[in-house]
Amino acid sequence: MLRQALARSAAPGVARRQMSYVQTPASLETVFSKFAEHRACAVLRTPTKEAAPKAMEAAIAGGFQIAEFTMTTPGCLDTLADFRTKYDGKVMVGCGTVMTTVEAEAAMDAGAEFIISPILIPDVVTWCVDRNIVCVPGCQTPTELHQAHKLGAPIQKVFPGVAGAMNWVRAVSAALPMLKLNPTSGVDLDNAGDYLQNGAFGVGLVAPLFPPDVIKAGNFDQVHANALKVIAKVKEAGPYKR
Repeated sequence: MLRQALARSAAPGVARRQMSYVQTPASLETVFSKFAEHRACAVLRTPTKEAAPKAMEAAIAGGFQIAEFTMTTPGCLDTLADFRTKYDGKVMVGCGTVMTTVEAEAAMDAGAEFIISPILIPDVVTWCVDRNIVCVPGCQTPTELHQAHKLGAPIQKVFPGVAGAMNWVRAVSAALPMLKLNPTSGVDLDNAGDYLQNGAFGVGLVAPLFPPDVIKAGNFDQVHANALKVIAKVKEAGPYKR
């Protein structure tokens, strides 16, 4: 397993490069600005390595310009590296479900431009902040979201879904305007634009964009159609006004 191999590489006695992977403040601003401009990220989880590139190609063809490959997908880092090479400067690619700094290093080695975690892991956030890497930690409560902000995370992922959905996002963003909320669970093809018009900085599309049965059937034309639909909603909302 990928995580076991990464853990072994970080065993005691293995020298780590403490301040490697350092990016520039300008590159951090560039990545953040792309999130603010495009506002929708295709979040891919597939059960097989073979399905991943086909599914993401379909989403990109449908208009997505931010692509997240999750560590739970077989061959995640290989696919991420291939897409970074193919789409460098055209589509921004990053890595999700990053749970340790060792995994963050591996993601950066593969070419990730941003790091996303499903929960708030202070070590990962601090590692990214110290290196000018945009990180998006998962949080569910206003307290967690604010803690992530204080740690230096420029964007905060709302995960899992919360009761009240976009009304909750609107209330929290109004009370805590320094936050940049990026909900995923609960966001679908029809309501993505509504989230963006009700306080969300951005959104992540997971199963509604990549339905498991559609991926299993290899119906990537449907993924393309899903992408076209949701991107139309996102464009109606427009870029984030900073």
